[in-house]
Amino acid sequence: MKLWDKGFSTDKKIDHFTVGNDRELDLQLARYDVIASKAHAKMLGKIGLLTEGETSALVNELNHIADTIEQGSFTIEDSFEDMHSKIEFLLIEKLGDTGKKIHTARSRNDQVLVAMHLYLKSELLEIKKDTVSLFDLLMKLADKHKDVLLPGYTHLQIAMPSSFGLWFSAYAESLIDDLYFIDAAFKVADQNPLGSAAGYGSSFPLDRSFTTKELGFKTLKYNVVAAQMSRGKVEKATAFGMASIASTLSKMAMDICLYMSQNFDFVSFPDALTTGSSIMPHKKNPDVFELVRAKCNKLQAVPTQLTMITNNLPSGYHRDLQLAKEIIVPAIQDLKACLEILTFSLQEIRVKQNILEDPKYDYLFSVDTLNELVQNGMPFRDAYKKMGMEINAGSFTPKRDIEHTHEGSLGNLCLEGIREKMKKIL
Repeated sequence: MKLWDKGFSTDKKIDHFTVGNDRELDLQLARYDVIASKAHAKMLGKIGLLTEGETSALVNELNHIADTIEQGSFTIEDSFEDMHSKIEFLLIEKLGDTGKKIHTARSRNDQVLVAMHLYLKSELLEIKKDTVSLFDLLMKLADKHKDVLLPGYTHLQIAMPSSFGLWFSAYAESLIDDLYFIDAAFKVADQNPLGSAAGYGSSFPLDRSFTTKELGFKTLKYNVVAAQMSRGKVEKATAFGMASIASTLSKMAMDICLYMSQNFDFVSFPDALTTGSSIMPHKKNPDVFELVRAKCNKLQAVPTQLTMITNNLPSGYHRDLQLAKEIIVPAIQDLKACLEILTFSLQEIRVKQNILEDPKYDYLFSVDTLNELVQNGMPFRDAYKKMGMEINAGSFTPKRDIEHTHEGSLGNLCLEGIREKMKKIL
């Protein structure tokens, strides 16, 4: 069944190529199409295009379909083009002519749009919740290990003293920046496109304010052409937010891979969280974190993929936009999986104590030793030259009793300030 069926069929090759994997992807979106269809049916009843009995019958049957979706028994067979055609078929099968009325005053275009907006709103909230869970864990670890010193690097060269408190809370605070992008994407998604039909509105006297309130949107996308142009744009906004989180996760995963290596040996994990080698019995590989790194690097390409599909399209609907679905839906699932596995794994992280007692880290303290000379009255440039000469001569003696007190330094992590920033987002 196709919603645009006029009594003749297309070639099977054309059908297979144009439908693609929509049926599989639509299983993720079907519940939102049902939610939108219920609101649409109620609106049709409100403006007199459906009787009270017809509206009630449609809503009841849509509730039944929603139950099958939640139970996992809803399917989209090959004879159906997508979720829309399957849901409409079920309504007609059960309600006859009343079922045929559900598509009054709407197009598959605004059906897809409103389902996608609802889906993205829901998934963005899930991503936000998962990100906050990781944030809370990182802050807990930062507090627990705040006094354990860690080498800091620039250019992958030993630079200055850091700490696990700084390291964990740095990634926690970075996640706050990422959630600013997620919130921006949510605002884009939180606009009701239903009623734009094929992109130019309808001659029916639709009550778009009613469906906006019924569906829980903050506002509606007023201009019907603008509503249609949000197809692809709302996915891209979401992708930018996801890419921001992915950037933070991939960087942290890379740190963990380095820190787990024997050359660094700063952190470790229980055997159950690592993998082995088929020929090297000593190996404990960070496969989880390597895959997080790879998946999150892949996720950072999603905005570009969506841009390449949409950036030269004129206004109005084009079938190119169908491909946005097959990019954004799997990407969302990948990001959620990465957030979940990082939160699960980091609960078991083991940090090494007394790392900086190794003499190879003596030069980490050159800046603090230099700063003490400055505090005792020596001009900075003279102190810098003195340190350089001592280091070159091999006579440098590090000042290890460091004291960092300013906001955000290893001696003053400002964890409560970071928590307050997160509270404001929530």
